[in-house]
Amino acid sequence: MRSPPQMSQNPVNSVGRPTPITAASVRQRPTAMPIHKYAPYDAVDIPDRTWPNARITKAPRWLSTDLRDGNQALIDPMSPARKRAMFELLVKMGYKEIEVGFPSSGETDFAFVRSIIEEGAIPEDVTISVLTQAREELIERTVESLVGAPQATVHLYNATAPVFRRVVFRGSKEQVKAIAVDGTRLVMEYADKILGSDTVFGYQYSPEIFTDTELDFALEVCEGVMDVWQPEAGREIILNLPATVERSAASTHADRFEWMSRNLSRRENICLSVHPHNDRGTAVAAAELAIMAGADRIEGCLFGQGERTGNVDLVTLGMNLFSQGVDPEIDFSQIDEIRRTAEYCNQMEIHPRHPYAGDLVYTSFSGSHQDAIKKGFEAMEADAATAGKTVDEIPWAVPYLPIDPKDVGRSYEAVIRVNSQSGKGGIAYVLKNDHKLDLPRRMQIEFSKIIQTRTDDVGGEITPAEIWAAFRDEYLPTAENAWGRIELRSAQAETTTDGGDALTVEAVVDGVTTVLTGRGNGPISAFFDALHSVGIDARLLDYTEHTLSEGASAQAASYIECAIDGKVLWGIGIDPNTTRASLKAVVSAVNRAAR
Repeated sequence: MRSPPQMSQNPVNSVGRPTPITAASVRQRPTAMPIHKYAPYDAVDIPDRTWPNARITKAPRWLSTDLRDGNQALIDPMSPARKRAMFELLVKMGYKEIEVGFPSSGETDFAFVRSIIEEGAIPEDVTISVLTQAREELIERTVESLVGAPQATVHLYNATAPVFRRVVFRGSKEQVKAIAVDGTRLVMEYADKILGSDTVFGYQYSPEIFTDTELDFALEVCEGVMDVWQPEAGREIILNLPATVERSAASTHADRFEWMSRNLSRRENICLSVHPHNDRGTAVAAAELAIMAGADRIEGCLFGQGERTGNVDLVTLGMNLFSQGVDPEIDFSQIDEIRRTAEYCNQMEIHPRHPYAGDLVYTSFSGSHQDAIKKGFEAMEADAATAGKTVDEIPWAVPYLPIDPKDVGRSYEAVIRVNSQSGKGGIAYVLKNDHKLDLPRRMQIEFSKIIQTRTDDVGGEITPAEIWAAFRDEYLPTAENAWGRIELRSAQAETTTDGGDALTVEAVVDGVTTVLTGRGNGPISAFFDALHSVGIDARLLDYTEHTLSEGASAQAASYIECAIDGKVLWGIGIDPNTTRASLKAVVSAVNRAAR
C-alpha cells in the first residue's frame, strides 16, 4: 500500500513560489524563567549627551589591579615569587600606576609591599597604590606599608548603594557619607604622621557599587570627600566610579560618567577613573564609552582577571587602540610572553579564543577565510611593491586579521591551519608561506581534495609538516620514496634547422634505462613527443613557473596540467634549471597517472 503524499515543509503560494519566512513565523516564545524577580536598570536623563560623537584619539591613564583585584579572585592566591613576577611584567610593559595590594588584609600583602619598596624594585616614574577600608586601624596599617615609597597612593572605598545601606550596613545616607569623609581625614592625618617628605603621596576614593548608587548621592559623597582633601593645581584627587557589578548597558554606563563629569566641582583637578567588571559581558565597551564620556583613567587586569566574570581586560583595551592607529603607551609586542607570565602568576589558562592573545585568534580553519587571507597577503605584497615600500610601511588590510600577527610577536605559521573544514586557500597558503610554492588555482583544488580525504579519514587537524609530507608523496618522489614509471636522469635540448626543438632524454622507464627522443616547438612539446615512443599519450593543458628564491643558486618551480590517457592531472618539478624543472613537472604528472 502506497504511503500518502507528505505535506511540503515550505508550501507554495498563489503564484507558485515558496512562502517566504517572516518575522511572525520565527517569533520567540516566552519562557518559564522567573523574569518577575529582576528590575530593569534606570536610564539617565541626559538628552544632550555628547559621548556618542566622541572618539578616543589618545591612550587614557592605566591602572593595573592585577596584584589586588586579580590576586584576590584566584583559587590559589599568588605566592611572593608569582606576585613579584607579575609586578615586574607590569613595569616592563609600561604601566605607571599599579595597585600592589591590600596591606591591612594580612601579612602576605603587607610583606610584599614592603619588599618592593625596601629592595628598590619600584622605578621612580611608577606610582604604587594600596587599598584600604575606612576603619582607622586599617588605614594606619596601610599607610605604614608605604614608608620609603617614591610615589604612592592610598585608595579608600566604602559601599554607597541602597542595597548595601539597607542590608549590609543598615545605615542612613548621612552615615555612609560620614564613613567616606572621616576615612579621608584619617588617611591625611596618618600620611602626615608616618610618611616622610621623600614620598610623593596621592589619594583615591571610590564610592563602591557606583553602578547601583543614586547619581545625586554619589556626587554628594564625592564632593564631601573633596571638601576634606581640597584638590587644587598640583594636588589632584582620583575619583574612581566602579561598576563593582555590571548592571546596565554600556551606553547607560557612559551616561552616568558624563553626568558625573559635568556635575563634579573642581573637575580640572580630578582624575575620573573607570573600573568596570564584566558581569554582563560588556566591560570593554563600558570602559571605552566611559572614556568617550569624560573619564581619564581605566582600572583593570591583564586578560580580564578578577572576581566573578572579571575586571575589564587591559590587554583587549590596549590592543583595540593599537588596531585603530592609537598608541596604547603599553608594550604588547610580545603577547605570548605576557600571556605565559600571566598564566604562571594566576595559575589559570588564557582561553584560546581570547582577543588578541589566544592561541587561535589569528588562525582560520574555514576554507573561504583561508582563501581570503591568502589573497590579502598577496595584495599587500603587490601594493607595497607598487608603492616602492615594504609591507610594514603601508596600511594593513588583510581580510579576517584586524592586526598583523607579527606586531605582537606571532609568526605567520599559525595564521592558517588545516582540518576537515578547510579549503584550497588554507592549504595553498601553508605551501606558499613555508615552502614558497605558489600553486595555480586548479592545482590548489586538486591537492585540497587529497588533503580533505585525509582529514575526513583521520579527523582533527593536519599540521603544516603533514601537509608538506602529503604534497611530496603525491607530486615529488624522492630517493627515499621512489614511485612511478619514469625517473628523469638527464636531458639535452637543441634547436633544429626549422626553428623547433629536438630533445634527448635519458630516463629509467619501468625499471629500464632508456634514451627517449622527440621533437616539438619547445622542450615540453618535444618531451610529450618522446613519451609517445613508450606508449604514453600526454597533452599539455596549462603551464606556469616561478622562482623560489633570488640569486644565482635560485631554484625554479614549474607546474604543468596534463591530459594523460584520459585523466587530467597536475605535476610539479623543482630544479635550478627551468627546462629540467618543466620536464620534471611532466614526469610528476605522468607518474601520478600510473599510480
